[in-house]
Amino acid sequence: MDRLALEFISALGMPPVQYVELAARLGMGKVGFAPSPIAANPHGYPAWDLRSDPALLRDTKAALSANNVAVSLGEGFLILPGMEIADMATTMDVMAELGAPMVNCIVMEQDRPRAFDQFALYAQMAAARGMLAALEYMPMMWPINVHEAADFVAESGAANARVLIDAMHFYRGGSQAADLAHVDPAVIGYFQICDVPMPATNPDYGMEARDNRLTPGEGDLPLDELLAALPREVTIGLELPMAAKAEAGMGPEERLVPAIAAVRAFLS
Repeated sequence: MDRLALEFISALGMPPVQYVELAARLGMGKVGFAPSPIAANPHGYPAWDLRSDPALLRDTKAALSANNVAVSLGEGFLILPGMEIADMATTMDVMAELGAPMVNCIVMEQDRPRAFDQFALYAQMAAARGMLAALEYMPMMWPINVHEAADFVAESGAANARVLIDAMHFYRGGSQAADLAHVDPAVIGYFQICDVPMPATNPDYGMEARDNRLTPGEGDLPLDELLAALPREVTIGLELPMAAKAEAGMGPEERLVPAIAAVRAFLS
């Protein structure tokens, strides 16, 4: 089974049909998707939004089918103060229509009872559409590490809830591969791979995460240890926005071909 997927921010805002075709040319049979771009746009792609453009959604589904590419993860979900996750039903519908088996959210709400309530509703919305509900954590806020994220998922009581581990957030949050021995493997639903320097050299964590990460092997993360500790069936998404390289004139394939080869070398 090919576990590798291309994550949508790696394409830096490329329109969805072109993105699917790019993935196929790169030999990737899986892609992560968001309803609209969130990363930098150094190539000047036109704006797009799958929630408000039914024709584009139809074309994207047709491109997935024609190129034998499947959606591995639906992104774009946030649990925020003052925001109701129920208002993201349209985004959830889009991801279900694209065939995503799992959707992913980031919890930025630090009122813990409200965060649990909102996450439970998000998981319920996903379950109603036949999808798993992943939680992605970051070291800037609670849940701050893999243990807290696993506890959060367990306490939510949602049977379809999983933890998404991002290599950058995992190590920057102070976790080590050995920590996964104390986490139920069934809770780990997805893994996103990249590399970064340790310690951080960019003071803007969010911008680094969205726009500029390193190809596996170029940074300081012990990725081989983490990959060995993960459940073997978990999808590995290449989360690799490289806006600086794009701004220097490198095209998507020039950036991503070496990165994909590097990840496949880690997996071999």
